[in-house]
Amino acid sequence: MKKNIIIALISLVALSCTNDLEELNVNKKDFAITTDASLFTSAQYKLFNQMTETSVNENIFRLVVQHWTETTYTDEANYDFKTRNIDEFHWETLYRDVLKNFKEAKSLVSGLPDVQTNKTATIELYEIYTYYVLVTSFGDIPYTEALDIDVLNPTFNTQEEVFNDLLDRLDNNVISKFVTGEVGFSASEDIVYNGDIEQWIKFANSLKLQMGMLLADSDPAKAQTVVNSAIEGGVFTSASDNMKIAFESAAPYTNPVYAALVLSGRDDYVPTNTIVDMMGSLNDPRRDDYFTLLNGEYVGGLPGELNSFARYSHVSDKIGKDPTLEAPLMTYYDVEFLLAEAVERGFTAGDAAEHYNNAITASIIYWGGTNVEADSYLGQASVAYATAEGDFKEKIGTQKWLALYNRGYESWTEWRRLDYPVLVAPEDAKTTNNLPPFRITYPDVELTLNEVNLKAAISNIGGDELETKLFWDKN
Repeated sequence: MKKNIIIALISLVALSCTNDLEELNVNKKDFAITTDASLFTSAQYKLFNQMTETSVNENIFRLVVQHWTETTYTDEANYDFKTRNIDEFHWETLYRDVLKNFKEAKSLVSGLPDVQTNKTATIELYEIYTYYVLVTSFGDIPYTEALDIDVLNPTFNTQEEVFNDLLDRLDNNVISKFVTGEVGFSASEDIVYNGDIEQWIKFANSLKLQMGMLLADSDPAKAQTVVNSAIEGGVFTSASDNMKIAFESAAPYTNPVYAALVLSGRDDYVPTNTIVDMMGSLNDPRRDDYFTLLNGEYVGGLPGELNSFARYSHVSDKIGKDPTLEAPLMTYYDVEFLLAEAVERGFTAGDAAEHYNNAITASIIYWGGTNVEADSYLGQASVAYATAEGDFKEKIGTQKWLALYNRGYESWTEWRRLDYPVLVAPEDAKTTNNLPPFRITYPDVELTLNEVNLKAAISNIGGDELETKLFWDKN
């Protein structure tokens, strides 16, 4: 039998020989054709994965905003972006794995004219969102010369230039371009809205609303114009509009939180006493959706300190042990909080309390609660809009920070913008102002690869420091 197998193998080798030497230079494992759909789907996944990630090597925003803290290590909970090159990973993932793939997908767009238009507008919308994350992370960034293979040392556009151009692109290249009643990417290729163009239009307007509100302190007149245009265009009106994806049940496509909390076999994170104690004082019905009990109580760890995993509550099974848990980039309750604030600032007509109530109710129901629980929670003097402590920034900022649990980046951006709740930096924090960071420092590799342009950007924003505020962060 062994002899027969050897003879068969020799025969197979002989048959596989070829006189066509050119064929030997072809890598038959490569894809013969790369399509717009394959690049588009890959870029979508990479974006959601990075924004949802919680590995201390890749994304530490849950730690920055003090929703979670660490057990084994403490550097990242003290805002250390450098030791593990987290700033570089965030930068490179968004430029190389997300924006580059979207750019290539756009160059390959195919189909009938209206199909091509919808595909291009959808890709453009994703590009705008990704650049929005980059500019609100770092400040000045490569933009007009970014991703150009012929430009090895791209200049950095000012953050104001980038932000204003993104708003123009939203209007001129996305919202006005979508063709309703026609398809774009198919249901299998579009992992968010399954090719529903009406939903993409709602997301575009909701992102526009969010970007408009980001300007509320730095340029209120422009903010009002942008906000009203977004509302008129049609923003999210229910949870069915949420911009989200569901992950797969098997690695490597599970929710990255599951990968970090279960597949890693490690016990690196516990919720902080900052959020646990606040939710306890407010009798928040989402506590059992966010945390586990320890001896019948919810107990949070100390931000930035060594915390014994066994001595504190853990991330809930709903969040940590479901590999398919969906990951949202924007939700209906985000939009309702923004509308409440827009009313308070006089940007639009309406009832701020009604939007505030809608937002909190939607968050509670999103996590598995009921309208009865939401009504009871909102009925407390400490939560009710009319009687909760502070001005509108404190009321909305505090409740939004609670609702954005497990969404580190969005929570961090809203905390920077609204300044609530009051967060105190750990004793060993890398910041020097007793607060969490206002931005991410530039990756060190840029100093090697693009020194002149990087130094110009650093000078323009006022220093490459965690404490440097971005142009929209005025108060």
